Amino acid sequence: MSERLSARAGIGWFGIFRLGTVQAAIGAMVMLATSLLNRVMVVEYAIAAAIPAALVAWHYGVQLSRPLWGHSSDRSAMRSPWIIGGMGLLALGTLVTVDATIMMAGGGVLPVIIAVVGFTLIGLGVGMSGTALLALLASRVMVERKPAAAAISWTMMVAGIVVSAGISGAWLDPFGEARLAIVTSAVALVAFCIAMLALHGLERNGLPVAASSHGKTADFPEVLKEIWRDGKARRFTYFVFISMLAYSMQDLILEPFAGLLFKMTPGESTQLSGIQHSGILVGMLATGVGGSLYTRKFGQNLKLWIVLGCFGSAIMLAGLSAAAVTGTEWPLKANVFGLGLANGIFAVAAVSAMLSLASDGKASGEGARMGVWGAAQAVAFGAGGLIGAVIVDQLRGRMGSDGAAFQAVFAIEAMMFVIAAVVATGTSLTRSSQSGKAVRI
Repeated sequence: MSERLSARAGIGWFGIFRLGTVQAAIGAMVMLATSLLNRVMVVEYAIAAAIPAALVAWHYGVQLSRPLWGHSSDRSAMRSPWIIGGMGLLALGTLVTVDATIMMAGGGVLPVIIAVVGFTLIGLGVGMSGTALLALLASRVMVERKPAAAAISWTMMVAGIVVSAGISGAWLDPFGEARLAIVTSAVALVAFCIAMLALHGLERNGLPVAASSHGKTADFPEVLKEIWRDGKARRFTYFVFISMLAYSMQDLILEPFAGLLFKMTPGESTQLSGIQHSGILVGMLATGVGGSLYTRKFGQNLKLWIVLGCFGSAIMLAGLSAAAVTGTEWPLKANVFGLGLANGIFAVAAVSAMLSLASDGKASGEGARMGVWGAAQAVAFGAGGLIGAVIVDQLRGRMGSDGAAFQAVFAIEAMMFVIAAVVATGTSLTRSSQSGKAVRI
């Protein structure tokens, strides 16, 4: 869809906030399965940690279906039904997973099979709703607002996770199976209802999504071929995968790193994670505001913000690599906050670039392109944490040194961010905005 059409059917700031509320609802429900139920399986029911880890990885794998969902929403008159349908699958998958988790107390294979079904529904729901939502932002938000739109949607998703975790955590004590079922079901129901209210009437007065006859009639294989033949879209896919892989590799090793080398208690290492996420939020907000102001004055140049975030992340990871040798003398908290800040800058800039580049297709619509990049991101997230943890375990055994093992992994992550920055530098696009001026990304 052209930027001219997008502007006429543009979603304003309140509409962007409403879509951010839907993102918050998605984050709230995903937290239940990937965090809360993960902990219950391992701690309360003494299930092998590999089982919930594999289930979480599986839900990321299922999100390879994102391009199909995105293409389907491109062919529809509105995207809201796809978002609502995905939210319904996500809520259903959450409830199925809760039942499976409670059944695991009795042992056996059946609960695990049911949990696989639940996480499959969760992966399908996240893929369907998330892709359609981002495609709606890409097709109906004006260019100069896209950095802020990305920041709003992502910060609200994080807020949804935080609020959901706080509420469910407060009501789960003292722990019991009935309480677990009631609390998780209530959170899922409330999140779904909030999403429904946020979407009500949002697309009613806008132009139909499938305004392009090419995007509406092209079949799915043709759309994928067009995206992959587009050198810029293909390079951007590489960038998304490499950068998100580097972004997620530290997920499972940062707290063990703090505990083993800095002798932090579990509570202190958890606070360290909070410091990192605070930095991420600051980086997201700074990029959203700064990116929008920069775009209004100088034109869109998201590559600048992407490279800044990637190189900043590489520098902070190099600092953690040095901390693995220096030990307790290193200013770890400041370093981790800086890492979060740089991660937030790069993440919002990358999503803003997705929103802008998504409208560049001929046969492919915004949904299909967002789906391809979302699938690359999901695979990177699923593999990143596991790869980082496995490398640390292997190097600790072979090197006989915790510090050397963590140093090597953080150095690998830093190099990956540098590679991602180089790939981003070579991925440029000049096209026309709604005002007819060239826009460089």
